[in-house]
Amino acid sequence: MSYFLRKIGFYAVALWAALTLNFAIPRMLPGNPVDILLAKLQQRGGQITPETRKAYALLLGGDDSQPLWRQYLDYLGNLFQGDLGVSVSYYPAPVSEVIGQSLPWTVVLVGLATVIAAVLGVALGAFVGWKPGTWLDSLIPATTLLAAVPYFWLALLLTYLLARVLGWFPLQGGYDVVLTPGWNPEFIASAIQYGFLPALTIVLASVGGWLLGMRNMMVSTLSEDYILTAEAKGLSPRKILRSYASRNAVLPSVAGFAISLGFVVSGSVITEQVFSYPGIGGRLLGAVSNNDYALMQGLFLFITLAVLGANLVVDLLYGLIDPRTRARS
Repeated sequence: MSYFLRKIGFYAVALWAALTLNFAIPRMLPGNPVDILLAKLQQRGGQITPETRKAYALLLGGDDSQPLWRQYLDYLGNLFQGDLGVSVSYYPAPVSEVIGQSLPWTVVLVGLATVIAAVLGVALGAFVGWKPGTWLDSLIPATTLLAAVPYFWLALLLTYLLARVLGWFPLQGGYDVVLTPGWNPEFIASAIQYGFLPALTIVLASVGGWLLGMRNMMVSTLSEDYILTAEAKGLSPRKILRSYASRNAVLPSVAGFAISLGFVVSGSVITEQVFSYPGIGGRLLGAVSNNDYALMQGLFLFITLAVLGANLVVDLLYGLIDPRTRARS
C-alpha cells in the first residue's frame, strides 16, 4: 500500500509543479493577449481607456494589474471551477469550448492509430525476436525506414498516391461538410473515410519503433535462465513464447505505450495540418501563431494531465504486474 501512496503523492506534487509552470511560462513570453485584442479594437476605430483595458483583462481570465501571487491564486481558483479563460483566436468563445470541439477528433484519430501501431508492432516484434536471424528480420529495415522518413513527407506522399492519383480517399478535412455532425451512419462513415489517411500515416511512422524495441527485448529475454528452465521442463514453444518470453519482454513497451497514450491529447500537429484535420494539433499551431496564451495554457494543461494520468496508471499497473517493482521501491 505504501508503494501506491508514494506514487500518488509524487504525481500530486508533479501536477502542482506543472500547473505552476503553466501559469508562469505564458507570463514570461513577450506580448499580451489583452494588448492584441485592444489593437484589433483600435483598428476598428474603438476608443481605448484604462477601464476598457481592465474589462478585457478580466474577460480573458485575470487582472494583470494585481500582484503576481494574487493572479496565481485566481488562476488556481478558476481552474478548479473549470474556467480556462477566453480564446483570442476564436473570440469570444471560451477556451474549454474550443478544446471540447477539437479534442474528440484527435483522441479518436491519434488514439486508435497509436493503439493499432503498438499492438501490431509488439506482436510482430515478439515473433521476429523469437526467431532472430531468419527472414523475419527483413521486416526491421522496412519499418525503420518508414519511421526515419520525415513525417510531413510521408503524409504528402500518401496524400498524392492514395488521394490524388488513385482517388480512394478525400484529400483534406475531417468529414463531408454537407453532412450534419452526429451519431448517424452517414456521418460516422464519412469521418472514417476522411480519417483513414491520417491514421495510416501515424501507424506507418510509428510501427517500426514498437517492432524494433520489442524484438530487441525478446532477444535479450531469450538468454535468461528461466527460459532455459522452461525449455528443460519440456514446455511447448508456444507456451514459452506466450507465458514466459513475451510476458517479460513486453514490460518496457507497456511504459512506452502509456506515455504514447498520454501524448494522444496533444495530437499530431504535422499530420493534422497536412490533412486539414479538425483536431487539437491545428488549434495548438493557431494558438502559437496568434499569441493566444489562454488557449495555449488550456491545451498545455490538458496535455500535462493526460501524460501524468497515463504515467500514474502505468506505474500502478507495474506494481501489480511485476512485484519486483514494489520490492525495489
